[in-house]
Amino acid sequence: MQKSPDVSDHNDGLDKLRTQLLDHALYDSVRNVDSLRVFMREHVFAVWDFMSLLKRLQQIVTCTTVPWLPPVDATASRFINEIVLGEECDDDGHGGYASHFELYLQAMEEVGADTKPICEFVGKLRRQVPAEQALAEATILPSTRGFVSATLQLVSLGQPHEIASAFFHGREDVIPDMFSRLVVSLPQEGVNVERLVHYLQRHIELDGDEHGPLASRLVDKLCNQQPLRRDEAIAAASQAISQRIALWNGMLAEIHRLD
Repeated sequence: MQKSPDVSDHNDGLDKLRTQLLDHALYDSVRNVDSLRVFMREHVFAVWDFMSLLKRLQQIVTCTTVPWLPPVDATASRFINEIVLGEECDDDGHGGYASHFELYLQAMEEVGADTKPICEFVGKLRRQVPAEQALAEATILPSTRGFVSATLQLVSLGQPHEIASAFFHGREDVIPDMFSRLVVSLPQEGVNVERLVHYLQRHIELDGDEHGPLASRLVDKLCNQQPLRRDEAIAAASQAISQRIALWNGMLAEIHRLD
């Protein structure tokens, strides 16, 4: 009789997926302004849907309705509200505040990346077009559409610990390293990267020093030491990373097509 997989087996699978993501060929392929423009045109949709995961978690662990009620877990509420504060209204570097999504759009405009697909998508959402319809109509790669569609399904149907796990493990740890190389090289091509540098700095400072550890603790709290929840959280994390790899595959193919 075959032995059922234990926690270490699940974690080994997750670690292998994470290694595959960290070693992806996309990072070395984004090496000039043209490839960066392709990357940012598609990646901004992942920046947007990250906020959808975050706001769903805020609905789950805090009170966002009226009449107000105290949160069931004030510590978890504190965790998520701190992340929302940084991601939704961070220091914009010009004496004001902006979401990281808006900072990313500014960086796109600065390097000449195409913002039309994401702006049209968000514009339709503002006009209350259903998200799946707006996504279907967006002029983006199929891999990008599939990635965002999976996120929308997760925030609609996923359990709290699954959403939190996808949020934590699906984070873009390696993006700062890739951007850091470009920040050095792009000025030599005459490309202004001031907004990209600011976005990068905030991404590193908050995600590495604060948001990552907070999100990890939130997953632990929502699993509440229950083995089934822990397994479901690991499965959700594995799926999130697999979807990220598929997103990267699509971008890599498009960059190679345009070379």
